[in-house]
Amino acid sequence: MGVEAHATNERVTGRRWTVRLDPVGRGRADVRVSCSRPACAAQVLPSAAAGRTAAIGHLKAHLRAGPAPRPSAQCACRAEECHTHIRPAGPRERPVPWRCGGAVVLAVVTDREGRWWQVMECCSRCAAAHPTAKVVATAPAAEAPARSDGFRADAAAPATPGGTATPGGPAVTTPTFSAAGPHFSHSATATAAGTAVPQQASAPPSAPRSDHRPDPRSAPRSARQPRRRPPRGRIAQRLVPHDLRPVELRDELTELGELFRAYQARTEPDLAMLADLHARKAEAFHAWAEATADTGLRLDARRAEQAAATARLQHLHRIGQAPDGEGPAVARLLTAPAQWNHARSVLAHVAETAPLPGAEARLLVVMVTLRTAQAGVGNLVGQDIKGLPLSDPEQLVGQLVESGWLGISGTVEELIASRPENPTRITVPSLTPDEDDPGPFTFGRKLRPKLSGWAQRVVGEKKLRKGKTEADVRLLALALATGSDGGGHLGPGGEGIGVDTLSSWCAVGPGDLPALVDRLTAADWLAEADVTGTLLTGRLTERVLPLGCPLT
Repeated sequence: MGVEAHATNERVTGRRWTVRLDPVGRGRADVRVSCSRPACAAQVLPSAAAGRTAAIGHLKAHLRAGPAPRPSAQCACRAEECHTHIRPAGPRERPVPWRCGGAVVLAVVTDREGRWWQVMECCSRCAAAHPTAKVVATAPAAEAPARSDGFRADAAAPATPGGTATPGGPAVTTPTFSAAGPHFSHSATATAAGTAVPQQASAPPSAPRSDHRPDPRSAPRSARQPRRRPPRGRIAQRLVPHDLRPVELRDELTELGELFRAYQARTEPDLAMLADLHARKAEAFHAWAEATADTGLRLDARRAEQAAATARLQHLHRIGQAPDGEGPAVARLLTAPAQWNHARSVLAHVAETAPLPGAEARLLVVMVTLRTAQAGVGNLVGQDIKGLPLSDPEQLVGQLVESGWLGISGTVEELIASRPENPTRITVPSLTPDEDDPGPFTFGRKLRPKLSGWAQRVVGEKKLRKGKTEADVRLLALALATGSDGGGHLGPGGEGIGVDTLSSWCAVGPGDLPALVDRLTAADWLAEADVTGTLLTGRLTERVLPLGCPLT
């Protein structure tokens, strides 16, 4: 007991070092290769490919020149209180305090993009917990315990080439890297580690048997069939137990882990395939949970079911089919829930910050905001303004400029007269981001023109334009397009939208809202519309459903 405690206290921390590949500067093609070991100087290479080759060569040189993993080394991963290691599968696998489990190995961990490589002297369980870890070498087994007869269990084993003789005991082999060089593989073998396998002394010859068949026990160990465990699968950072029953479940989990890793290596996504994989994973994890009574597996199974449903819905949206598979889905101008939410955020921002009263000013502010939402600057031509139902566009633009909300590069007259080949530069200071304020919107540059085009399609819809509807009617059309569900029914769950909310957005009184609803009904925008004292119910017609942003 005292010897074991003393050995535990003198454990040394496992080695760890990193080789990195970093860009030298922005806009430059050359890269820098650096190593965390003190004696290694950084190198500058002309390209990423050359840098990656040099980094790998540098790493291999360290592996060839460095010592083998030490059996008594403390796990480097465990020394930093890493919680990604695999816990023991049962009470029989109780790791010692200085090691998570398994033999000490030398593992190489890298990121998927190939920007850094880390060598780590750790236990085999921690190496298995890292998805990208590749074992280079395994430490030799510890000395065998003494037997009751005074001899060691391995005393009969002769010394092997490359071993070091110890007084009063067998030869202890030391793995070397120079013989076979570093091997990057998922499993470490005796050959890859450079460890010589001791030969067992042959048994004394026995008396000849009557049937003249050789005794299999007298054959050398190298001639016997080695005992091999089946390959251990891994799925979702879990190891599939060897003794999991039924065998079909174990094989299914192992195959699913390989299929998920193969899917991650694909260059193009296949959402239908991903949905099927998640569905199979959910079914397999349910069976695994029933076999082991593990609550964590049940939770993973439910998450896999949700992931399968989400991936399948995204796939149907991409191919234009309805989620229930009964017919084609609506080919919407904005296709994703995130885009619909961003459209609603723009309308909400305008309703709170519009600098001028009235429906015409509100409509113009919406269109200008969508033109400058990303960086606070944009381009505008006269047709963009004259195409809106404004009674005096020149005066309205002048009022926005005088209020300080809008800035233009020239005069208002020049803006109204500008053409697409010579647009006018405009700025909205309240939307311009800086170090302290990134701006009110979070969508990217590619989405901004999509949102602007969607608003133009709604405001300039054919029947609204031919009917010469006013600005308040088109504002109501924008509100209803973002306030209906997937089937076009107004409000969450089709329960309707508040009259006060719509009248405030359209900059009209609540009593004027029924007239606006009648105009949209006549333009074949609304069907089954009904205005009560507090709610507007109804649904969008099939004709305008592609312009809708369903509530999620």
